[in-house]
Amino acid sequence: MYKTCSFAFAAISLFATHATAQNFPGKPIRIIVPAAPGGGTDILSRLISPKLTELLKQTIIIDNRAGASTNLGTEIVARSAPDGYTVLVATTPHAVNPSLFKKLNFDPVKDFTFISQLGTTHTVMVVHPSLPVKNVKELIALAKAKPGQLTAGTSGGTSQFLAVEMLKSMANIDVLNIPYKGAGLALNDTIAGHVQFQVNTLLAALPFIQSGRLRAIAVCGAKRAQALPETPTVAETLKGFESSGWYALLGPAGMPRDVTHKLYESFAAALKTPEITRRLAEQGVDVVASTPDELARFMPREIPRWAAVVKASGAKAE
Repeated sequence: MYKTCSFAFAAISLFATHATAQNFPGKPIRIIVPAAPGGGTDILSRLISPKLTELLKQTIIIDNRAGASTNLGTEIVARSAPDGYTVLVATTPHAVNPSLFKKLNFDPVKDFTFISQLGTTHTVMVVHPSLPVKNVKELIALAKAKPGQLTAGTSGGTSQFLAVEMLKSMANIDVLNIPYKGAGLALNDTIAGHVQFQVNTLLAALPFIQSGRLRAIAVCGAKRAQALPETPTVAETLKGFESSGWYALLGPAGMPRDVTHKLYESFAAALKTPEITRRLAEQGVDVVASTPDELARFMPREIPRWAAVVKASGAKAE
């Protein structure tokens, strides 16, 4: 009798899970952006949300939860119900923070369902137009002439923050690297001249470069960006320098595979829409749209890679 009941319960549970997956989504989906409005993560999420609404036939809610170098928003998702209705657009700090912080309230691998790596992004070093430098060599020379006087504004705990720390270490310069709660906030202060330079995603910075409110002096990846073909890489001045970022879609651990796959397919279809792909490429984002299994293999490799960068830079969370 007990075995019969157990079998019946298991069958009912399996049917319920399958039915849930078949009917998904039955209500609005909340995308947690663990950063302030105006940064690259926010821009990407809002760019694709109308297409996601069309594909999933549900409202997409963009919920900005900035704080603690993306850890605040990330923890919200880790503690959410694994039903696919709360997901996270994670960025490079997801792999950086385990090495930067002494303790996290979540495991960056075990507490998440990996859905898709959305894309990779160029990062760019920009200065306020009032700063009399046009390239990395001149920035280094000015920093050495005025030790401790130049200020950089970056989102704390991100690859952009670490890029400034690497610049300081490799060029042997003394610069005040100010960590902000979000890349958008740091960008605003650089535009206003409250800080003199920063590293940010090309996605966020490009409109202000094009309008002349910021001056691009270098891109931080291994190659020049399509959107700024005349702008050199930092590595053309400092051999071996490289820093770039990525966007990935994660959910809480334990999401049904059918729901995970439906989210992957929908986000991939949105990203591969010709107009969205074109707009992202023009702003320094290359669409990846990897499968859940590909992201599950990628993420555990990123954590030790960034651990080595954190160690070499000497960076520490405030």
